[in-house]
Amino acid sequence: MCLAVPVRVERLLDNEMAVVEMDGLRKEISLALVDGVREGDYVILHVGYALTRLDPEEAERTLALFAELANRLDDLGEVRP
Repeated sequence: MCLAVPVRVERLLDNEMAVVEMDGLRKEISLALVDGVREGDYVILHVGYALTRLDPEEAERTLALFAELANRLDDLGEVRP
């Protein structure tokens, strides 16, 4: 199963690429599908591509829900990827 997740753009690169931060990890992604992305923006990431920009408050709420889900899975003894 694939999941689209909010990520914060840390640094813009050449060729419509950017470095994003996701749960402490940094990854290079493509911005080819989204115009006007700036450093500090949140985008929805899916299979290496930013799909849309996201309001920071909505991004933070979504990330908090993902963190809560991960904690509950830990409490149940589920294996996290």
